[in-house]
Amino acid sequence: MSHDIVLEGNVFIQDSFHQCCIGIDDGRITAVKKILKGDVHHRFSKKVLMPAGCDIHVHFRDPGLTQKETFQTGSTAAVYGGISCIFDMPNTLPQTTSISILKDKINTASRSMLCDYGLYAGITDHNFKDVIEIARMAQGFKIFLGSTTNSLLLSPLKLPLVFEMLAQTKRPVLCHAEDAKCLKRTQRMEKDLKDHHRSRPPLCETTAIKDLLRARADHDVPLHICHVSSKDSLDLLKDRPTKITYGITPHHSLLNIDSLPLSDTRYKVNPPLRPKEHMHALFEALSKDQADVLESDHAPHLLKEKNEEFNTAPSGVPGVETMIPLFIYLAIKEKISFSRLIDLTCVNPAKLTGIRKGSLKVGFDGDIAVYDLRHISTVCAEMLHSKAEWTPFEGYNAVFPTNVFIRGSSVIEDGECIRRPGFGNQVRTREDND
Repeated sequence: MSHDIVLEGNVFIQDSFHQCCIGIDDGRITAVKKILKGDVHHRFSKKVLMPAGCDIHVHFRDPGLTQKETFQTGSTAAVYGGISCIFDMPNTLPQTTSISILKDKINTASRSMLCDYGLYAGITDHNFKDVIEIARMAQGFKIFLGSTTNSLLLSPLKLPLVFEMLAQTKRPVLCHAEDAKCLKRTQRMEKDLKDHHRSRPPLCETTAIKDLLRARADHDVPLHICHVSSKDSLDLLKDRPTKITYGITPHHSLLNIDSLPLSDTRYKVNPPLRPKEHMHALFEALSKDQADVLESDHAPHLLKEKNEEFNTAPSGVPGVETMIPLFIYLAIKEKISFSRLIDLTCVNPAKLTGIRKGSLKVGFDGDIAVYDLRHISTVCAEMLHSKAEWTPFEGYNAVFPTNVFIRGSSVIEDGECIRRPGFGNQVRTREDND
């Protein structure tokens, strides 16, 4: 039997690399064997083949904030970073809180995206009764319990009713866990990163997580706590029930305020970067099979926007393009295993969102990233593709993919993007397909 496409190289299967072939037909993996024949045969004899990543947490700023990022520029950055699918957050202008706004956003994305994508809808005090209807078009929901960039707030008092309704949708809900009342008590004028940490302390994060766990206790809803930033929250989530997951970002697990220029507004982000003991605990949670997902929380702002007084400078850092390459290098250095990295960026994000991606198994999408582990490069803003044109990881070592395939089609070929905007498809969940 001849397959449409065959990729051959050192393939990551069953927790290690094996020299073999992947057969792809109609965009799906149909065989993984030692030898396969294909109408098109790509050989990567000295490179490794891994599932392309799924970033469940990006802010591509489209519509309304397109001076910072667009679906086209954000998805270009994603594919150059080995990511085949992203899920975009709803705090845009207008905020993604209704069917009509979702339709407009889907139309824009369908013309612009280079990678596959899902869209979240925001749940607020004003639209929470409409979640069942909105779930027909959204791949998931986002709740903000505390204010951040252009955020949409939901009162903790409404959480039990919201979870009761969400249980009927089979859609995951992702939560920005910072308690609004706590933030109101702790916020102050900020002159530097330490002030920002004190203004949004771990207490506000743990307070919100406790509210979420209580409200969700009687409802079978997939609940994901985004960008956990403190060791206090890790302790709280250690014995969490099934279907409750949490994510950690590269910036929270690799950066800390004890090692940065304190007045540098580029590192201002919500929730804040913390002292180094939190960073070490977060990285350990990623490497030791505790955390569920590595998510970028890609939240770009232009340098001219960041270069305001610290107290008024916007919060957020870009990261979709550098997330996996940074951790590929750390895997080479045995700071984290390749198996854990693939679980965090491929397998678990796909399970959480219910899509057939993230694994090099028969029946899954042919989304594959190819890496030359001998070619370690230095992260440089000039080589990246986000509109932000800067990175908090300038000078860090990384390994970027040489080739990326989405649904079996070549998107990055020898380090160059060969697809036009609009190639990306809106993903469907297993429930939708079945």
